[in-house]
Amino acid sequence: MKAEKVIKPANGYLMFTLVSVLILGGIFLSIKNDSPVYLPITLLGVILAFGFILVNPNTSKVLLLFGKYIGTIKQNGLYWANPLYIKRSISLRASNFDSERLKVNDKLGNPIMISTILVWRVIDTYKAAFDVDNYENFVRVQTDAAVRKLASMYPYDNFADEGHQEDITLRSSVNEVSEALEKEIEERLSIAGIEVLEARIGYLAYAQEIANAMLKRQQATAIVAARHKIVEGAVSMVEMALEELGKKNIVELDEDRKAAMVSNLMVILCGDKEASPVLNTGTLNH
Repeated sequence: MKAEKVIKPANGYLMFTLVSVLILGGIFLSIKNDSPVYLPITLLGVILAFGFILVNPNTSKVLLLFGKYIGTIKQNGLYWANPLYIKRSISLRASNFDSERLKVNDKLGNPIMISTILVWRVIDTYKAAFDVDNYENFVRVQTDAAVRKLASMYPYDNFADEGHQEDITLRSSVNEVSEALEKEIEERLSIAGIEVLEARIGYLAYAQEIANAMLKRQQATAIVAARHKIVEGAVSMVEMALEELGKKNIVELDEDRKAAMVSNLMVILCGDKEASPVLNTGTLNH
């Protein structure tokens, strides 16, 4: 037997009635006739009582007889089977697993702290019971291994000063990374008959030893990007100002005066602080 076999044993309610009749009937006849002859009937009822199996919703019972797999009961209810069967319970409910924060290196070699949240459930009780030693521990170990592999495949973030830029990063590409993580974990857990319902990163940050340096680097990158936008806007505004002055013939400027005007406007537009205006009551030359 290499695959799951779903079975439905005898109705437990009918057997409960029969067992009750045997036990109570044997006791009643023994007392009434004052003879132990009927006690084996009671003993038979007690032995049969060990065959009752109660299956709760979204749980299952795996049945074994002397090491041989008999089948799995998945439908909830009260059943009766051979009292010699060994019964093992396996939950079919969805389970949550929040992994520990692991310290790993991303694609660029930066140490990061990462954890994952996994939602999973058993869909093949035979594989979960017999193909792995402990399927719950198997989920934990394989999830940690998948997270370590995933972290090494992508950089934490992109920076403007890097020699290459990645389309997918751990920080910004949440959907793509979650899909890759889910696929990786599902491939690893399929041997245990486990279905992955959801897998996503629960915690992501730089390791403590480089967190401050990376924060400064991110801030510097943001400042450079902001300055780049400011300069682009300032150049456009200066160009528009010169063009409008020329169109409306408000004032004629030679190259030196244009250069001076451009310099002043760039200082005003790109400066960190507000400019202090100076009122010139003379001419442009003074």
